[in-house]
Amino acid sequence: MIRALFTRSLRSVAVVLAVLVAVAVMYIAEVAYLYDPEVSESLALIQEAMPELFAAFGMANAASTLLDFLINYLYGFLLTALLVVLAVYLAQRLLAGPEKDGSLAWLIAAPRSRTAIALTLVAVEVTAVLVVIALCWLGEVVSREALFPGELDHAGLARANGGLVVLGLFTASVCLAAVCVFPRPGLGLGVGAGACALFFLMGLTGTVGEGLAWLADLSPFALFDAYGLAAAEADAIGGTVILAATTVVLNAVAVVVFARRDFSL
Repeated sequence: MIRALFTRSLRSVAVVLAVLVAVAVMYIAEVAYLYDPEVSESLALIQEAMPELFAAFGMANAASTLLDFLINYLYGFLLTALLVVLAVYLAQRLLAGPEKDGSLAWLIAAPRSRTAIALTLVAVEVTAVLVVIALCWLGEVVSREALFPGELDHAGLARANGGLVVLGLFTASVCLAAVCVFPRPGLGLGVGAGACALFFLMGLTGTVGEGLAWLADLSPFALFDAYGLAAAEADAIGGTVILAATTVVLNAVAVVVFARRDFSL
């Protein structure tokens, strides 16, 4: 890994990461205030009246505990969408943008191996995903403990967020690998972003449309089961392991292709 490149790249994405985290934490704090027996009953009635609408935003499950409530209103839509946006932005900022404007030529011309450069870019993506999820996790804990001290299942939340980290790394690896594999940066970014958006929409469509559950099962995002992870279910843990292994493979592909590709800059 090239430390100077790592530091510079992290600084270049810091502002956008801060904005994404600020928006997410604000929403997380607002959701915290909704966890009230009376409000929850009202939401349950609304959910019964409009199940398709709630399902469209990944909120189809009934919440009996604070952790269930948190997962229901955050993990099915908001945080997953946040990770897709983050993955696309990182791929554009770290590789597609520099390749398109020609600044990647200066980086490749430096007396450093391409493999080291690619591994550094992967390290930046991993760090960015970890920072964003860690800060969102902190927002969850602080807001819940401030309003409902002692009610949050921290072990279950840790497992759910561990799976969320793997999902974030997977989306980032999809976008990075696509930019490396395809000959034009715009095309690669479009394919990576389109694939992640498609996976996301497949999951939402599968929960809304009658008889379309199979569509959600086809999405790699289905391997992330926040409820199952919170409950320490073996199937959910197995799905996360598969997702993690796929992430490693995609990042390896990105590094190998980057090291051998003729960028024609």
